[in-house]
Amino acid sequence: MPTGVHIRDARRQLFEAAERVLLRDGPSALTSRSVTTEADCAKGVLHRHFADFDEFLAELVQERIAGVGDLAATLRAAAGTGTVQANLASALTDVLDPTALAMVSLVFFRDEVRARLRGTGVPVLAEAREMLTAYLAEERALGRIAADADVDNVALSLIGAGHLLFAGRRGGPPPAEEVDRLVATVIADVVQRRLL
Repeated sequence: MPTGVHIRDARRQLFEAAERVLLRDGPSALTSRSVTTEADCAKGVLHRHFADFDEFLAELVQERIAGVGDLAATLRAAAGTGTVQANLASALTDVLDPTALAMVSLVFFRDEVRARLRGTGVPVLAEAREMLTAYLAEERALGRIAADADVDNVALSLIGAGHLLFAGRRGGPPPAEEVDRLVATVIADVVQRRLL
């Protein structure tokens, strides 16, 4: 693309291009050149909006983290409706989509990005755990799981097991039955003890 041509919402265009490269070719293929080529723009466009490529990647991950916040609001609103198992299975499928898993790989692959995203836990997965913890606390308050349920550790178990189930799959998420079975196994104790 020639210099001087206005790009509408360049940041969005660059982020979408980076996600396509990341999903298609993995974190090792993610370079400023591959992103700008995919976005069909001059390399200078990226550097006009970001101090350097690692800042761009950190903001890409932060945008995904913000999306987890949107999912969290939807999940908390579901407390008290449907079944706890179905709500959790749906949330895991949404939060552990291929793009989110690719972002986790990117954070592990690039030390500088990880350093810029200082926090506790693995970015994206840590926020997903917080999302599930908040939801489970709501369900505990409503009496739909055991009153003494350790919701933080149940959420950690769901995220850890869910990440293992979803990661590395080609062609989409695992079958819904597998996700349901995983969730049922992890929450069985807190659901059964509620009934006692």
